[in-house]
This record gives sequence, structure tokens and C-alpha cells, in this order.
Amino acid sequence: MSGGAPIPVPVSGDRILCIPDLQKAASQKLPTSAREFYNSGSTDQITINENSTAFSKYRLRPRVLVDVSKADTSTALFGRRLEFPLGVSPAGMHAMAHPDGEKATSRACAKAGVAMGISSYANYPIADIRSACLSSSGIPQIDHVIQLYTMKDRAMQLRIIREAEARGCKAIFLTADSPVLGVRYNEWRNDFRTPEGLEFPIIERDTEMIRKVTHDDTFTAFNDDTHNWARDIPWLKSVTGMEIWIKGSHYFPGLHRFLQKLFCYAPRREGLATAISACILTAEDTLMAIETGCHGIIVSNHGGRQLDGVPATIDALPECVAAAAGRIRIHVDGGIRSGTDIFKALALGAECCWVGRPAIWGLAYDGQAGVEIMLETLRIEFKRCMQLTGCNSVKDITLACLGVYRVDGPLARL
Repeated sequence: MSGGAPIPVPVSGDRILCIPDLQKAASQKLPTSAREFYNSGSTDQITINENSTAFSKYRLRPRVLVDVSKADTSTALFGRRLEFPLGVSPAGMHAMAHPDGEKATSRACAKAGVAMGISSYANYPIADIRSACLSSSGIPQIDHVIQLYTMKDRAMQLRIIREAEARGCKAIFLTADSPVLGVRYNEWRNDFRTPEGLEFPIIERDTEMIRKVTHDDTFTAFNDDTHNWARDIPWLKSVTGMEIWIKGSHYFPGLHRFLQKLFCYAPRREGLATAISACILTAEDTLMAIETGCHGIIVSNHGGRQLDGVPATIDALPECVAAAAGRIRIHVDGGIRSGTDIFKALALGAECCWVGRPAIWGLAYDGQAGVEIMLETLRIEFKRCMQLTGCNSVKDITLACLGVYRVDGPLARL
């Protein structure tokens, strides 16, 4: 090699260098039923695949000869420092990937300095998950949020909220895109049932109660398909001071006109925790979240597991950001597989990103250590992307950092 370039060091074939490596290694360890439950989307798998591939249409516009020796990846969420703008999304049944389940994930998040969501279908109590990340002084090192569905049993929903408040959770992530479950052929083919021995303490069910019925039947028994903005958001605001964030909505009538323009032209209660959030994909639902007093939204399509054929979240993000006009905080999840993906999402207007499946793959690969590998991989990639684009802080990451390919081929400024 010329110019004193370093000679590459051979790397063993089983070393995890990137998230696709982790996915492959983890998937080889999981039994078929669990692997397809975690890795599959709904119906024809269109949305789950586009969630990750859609990032490739956005190209980076680097600035050169910038001193990036002190580049800082940190940001803040719920008043606490994050080492970089990432959280682990709430996802059910971590213990199906590793016996330590959500406790291992919580410890890994604490070590990495990122936030974590707790699913209503977690296999450990909120108290255990929070306690797993205690510092030497007995204080949780990270913030957690609690994920909720709209439940038929209001009393149970209120018990979950009170427990989350008591344990110090900062927000409710209200999953709003699931009046019913999506059409999940792989779960049906495998007659997916919860493995023996898993408990569901947050929704007050044990393994035998869950295993008697299918996943669809379990969900239908709990979930309220009459949910609506006018009833459910005011009720939540009346019973908690936690922030409310909305997660999940699929109606997107403006998508065609928006993408055509984009690609063709270059241009409470006091004394409690503080917020509420939900899955959103549209300008219309972004405005509804603002009007009903939600604190934030998650631009999300449930990892492609609900309605197939909705847009990738990275493509839905710009419309939601434009509609919000700075009036509500916006996060995004879905398809993030690299630090560069995080960078692109922030450039398009997200405040923070969340990952779900990568954490599951980390657990399946090597428990807490596997989740740590995943988080450190994304952090390193994100910092390197910042440095190579000339950004010294997350505030430097703006729309000016991105280009997008027009429908006729040339690269356009956003």
C-alpha cells in the first residue's frame, strides 16, 4: 500500500462488526418460532423491508476541513444526558431471546447511557427492570418509559400507570396503531405460542394463562378496538402527570404529492413524571397529537408488524416534522441499522431515534454483552458519521447535511 496506509488486520469470521452481523449471528441461535416472531413483518413484508432500505435514498453532504477532534454525540431527553440520541424501543418478550430479558437490556442501556422503553408485555416487573440499572448510590442510571395499549380493562391500565409512576418512569408511549393485530402469516404458520416459563407481570398474566390461546386471541382479549383521540388522550391526561407520546398511525393521504415535490425539486397532574407519546405516520395525526395536548410523537409503523404497505418511517418523518412546525417533539423508530441511519433521521428533523429488533438480536447473541455490542456499534458509527460530515454536535446535524435522488436521477438538495 502507498502513502503509509495501514495494513488491514484480518478479522475472524464470527466477530460482530455491524448490526447485520449481529442479526445473522442471533438468528442462528434462535429457534424457528422465536426467530420468525421477532424478525418478520406483516402480510407481504413490504414495509418491514422498506423500513431499512429507504434510508439509502438519502445521501450525505459532507463539509471538509473542519476540526472534529472534539465532536460530541451527546444530547438530552427528559432532562437527562444521553451519550448519543438513541433509546431501546419497548418490545415484548425479551426473555424469549435470553433468560435475563429486560433486566439485561436495562443494564446494557445504563452502561451505554441511553434510554429504554418497557413493554406492557415485558417478562419482568417494572421494579426489577428499573432496579437492574441502579448506580452504587441506589439511583437508576437511565430513564425508562412505559409502553401502553388502549386496554378494555381500565382498572388494569390504571394500575400499570400507577406502578410506572411509583418506579420513576418518565413517559407513556401509547401504541395507537393496533386496534387489532396485523396479518402475520409466519406467526400463523408456526401457531406461535408463548414459550413455557415466561411470565407477564405487568399485564398480570402467567405463562399458562397466555399459552392457552393464540397470540392474536391474547391481544384481542386485552386491547380496546374502540379507542379514539377524543376519549383516550383526555382520560390519560386526567390520571397521570407522565408525558404522553403517541406511537402508530397509518393513514397517509399526502404521501404521493409530498414525495413528488421532495424528489423533483431542490429546496395534568402535579408532582408526577411528565409526558405521553404514540406511533404516527401522518401530518393529520401529528396535528391531532398537538391538538389533544400530547407531549411528543414517535414516527413509527410498529416495525412493519401491523399494516403492511405503509411508508417507511424515514419517508414519513419529513411530513410529520413539517406539520409539527416545532410545536411537539418528534422521535422515530423503524429500520435503523447503522449510526448513519441515526444521523439521517436527525437531519430530517427527529430529536431522537429508537431501535427494537437490534436489542433483541443482542440479547439472543450474548445477553447483556450482546446488547452492549449493539449500542456501542451504533455509537461509534454515529460519531464517525458526524466527524466525516463535519458536525461537532447533534445541533449541527440539519437538513443541509442531506441530499436525495430525484425521480429523474440527479442528486438534489433537500
